[in-house]
Amino acid sequence: MPQPKSRSLTVATYNIHKGFSHFNRRLVVHDVRERLRGMGADVVFLQEVVGHNARHVENHATWPVEPQHEFLAESQWPARAYARNAVYEHGHHGNAILSRFPMLRSEHEDISTNRLEQRGLLHAEIAVPGWREHLHCVCVHLGLFGRSRRKQVEAVCSRIDALVPAGAPLVLAGDFNDWRHRVGDPLARLNLREVFETAHGRPARSFPARLPILQLDRIYVRGFTVHSAHVHRGREWARLSDHAPLAAQLVLA
Repeated sequence: MPQPKSRSLTVATYNIHKGFSHFNRRLVVHDVRERLRGMGADVVFLQEVVGHNARHVENHATWPVEPQHEFLAESQWPARAYARNAVYEHGHHGNAILSRFPMLRSEHEDISTNRLEQRGLLHAEIAVPGWREHLHCVCVHLGLFGRSRRKQVEAVCSRIDALVPAGAPLVLAGDFNDWRHRVGDPLARLNLREVFETAHGRPARSFPARLPILQLDRIYVRGFTVHSAHVHRGREWARLSDHAPLAAQLVLA
């Protein structure tokens, strides 16, 4: 059975842009896998993960045979969960959580608020060896419209309030599309703290990856102290997704 690093946990979140570079110029999912492995995260929260796409299978000779979350996880993260958010005629994509530790259960909740955007959350419960309480992980990809995001954050808060025990460690991460900084207040009422705000005084700039300006991606935690928080920038990352990945090292409180 895998062993945790004492009471510490390393987590990462990344919108992988369906495994394509900026403007869909190149298939880069193989490079994404190698870069993710190098991060050394125990739990990875992914957005825009392709479960199936018949057109890409036809057009790209190196398109992975398995769904992207399985391809990315391989032997590095033996436990994984995927839930489709957007479903279309030729396939679907959504959120995924990859874990080094056993995943007891996972559940998807549709939090779409309009016909234009299909959005969801993925909630997984993970048994970290040696920890008294199970780790709860919630991966989200919120909408582009402010009113939609407010409703979606309310849905996320309602789920956490109802299904996550107050004493259980919790990580909520993903692409919040929150360039106006409006989602923090309702999450703070549940004692969730954003790791970059804790470590550096403000959320991380993560979009666009080539010259990050907007603070779209977040990692919120409860039941942890934040040891460090880091944005993975640089040329090698910028040639992959249009988002920069975030990582944080946490210590169980």
